[in-house]
Amino acid sequence: MANGDQITATETRAPIPATRPAARAVAFAVYVVGLLAWTRFFGVPSDTVQVFGWLWLATIAWRIEAPPRQHLDFLRDWWLPTLGLVIYFYSRGLADEWGLTPHVQMPIDVDRWLSGLFGGGATPTEHLQSALCGSPCDPASDPRWYDLVFTTVYTSHFLVGPTLAVVLWLRNRGEWKRWMRRYVGINFAALAVYILYPMVPPWMAAEHGYLPSDIHRLTGRGWEDVGLSRFHLVLHGVGNPVAAMPSLHAGIAFLIALFAINRLKSSYRWLLLAYPIVMSVGLVYYAEHYVIDIIAGAALALAVLWACSKWERSRGD
Repeated sequence: MANGDQITATETRAPIPATRPAARAVAFAVYVVGLLAWTRFFGVPSDTVQVFGWLWLATIAWRIEAPPRQHLDFLRDWWLPTLGLVIYFYSRGLADEWGLTPHVQMPIDVDRWLSGLFGGGATPTEHLQSALCGSPCDPASDPRWYDLVFTTVYTSHFLVGPTLAVVLWLRNRGEWKRWMRRYVGINFAALAVYILYPMVPPWMAAEHGYLPSDIHRLTGRGWEDVGLSRFHLVLHGVGNPVAAMPSLHAGIAFLIALFAINRLKSSYRWLLLAYPIVMSVGLVYYAEHYVIDIIAGAALALAVLWACSKWERSRGD
């Protein structure tokens, strides 16, 4: 906010009446039951439209006793960033059809070089699948407990960033604006790289003979055993298999952790780095990304944080 004190039009709206704790508890319990039922039958909400709808319902449940017109504040504030993210997802799905030849060998060479620094000539994906899945890895083998952890962390990518945005929107709209600026920014920055530098991920490189054929895409491993699987209802089939550089899963995980660390005061805040670290290990193990993709994702997060902070300082925000 300009000079630290300027109040926006959104922040001058009439105060929202307090919701009684009992009413909030009942409303939120209904919301949680509905979300769990949706997840059980349709999968974790993972596209922008689904996530937007469920987050709006969460704010309604949290402020269940507010007048109906005040629930429309969410639509007024969120429609523009949500539209931007919808454009990102559809553009990401089309990026691999724009004619550039996907790169294959560079990330393999870099990852082998990185692995060689620690005494191993194979890629980190090969090492992790051999150690955690088996040698050779059998994707149909029984998953281990850590497979469930990695899959859960992988899927959290679709929810944690928007959920943080909702919490900030309910508590501090100035911080919400700052977060959404960074969140939308990193998505579009990554999209630009996907268009200019399409790159084949490890699982696809193995399918085409550039990596050993026993390297498999293990994403989702472990969830089938607990009755869950991921389905993209609205944007099904709009993915881009060569949108690998940088890893946006890793980039957003680092963005979340660093954004929170910069604002929290507790000495335990550095434990938040466990989130992007676990995410990164899972991405390499599941053959979704190379280590160089992870490094690029972390670098992109730092660049977006720096650029947004510099822009906000220039505006006195």
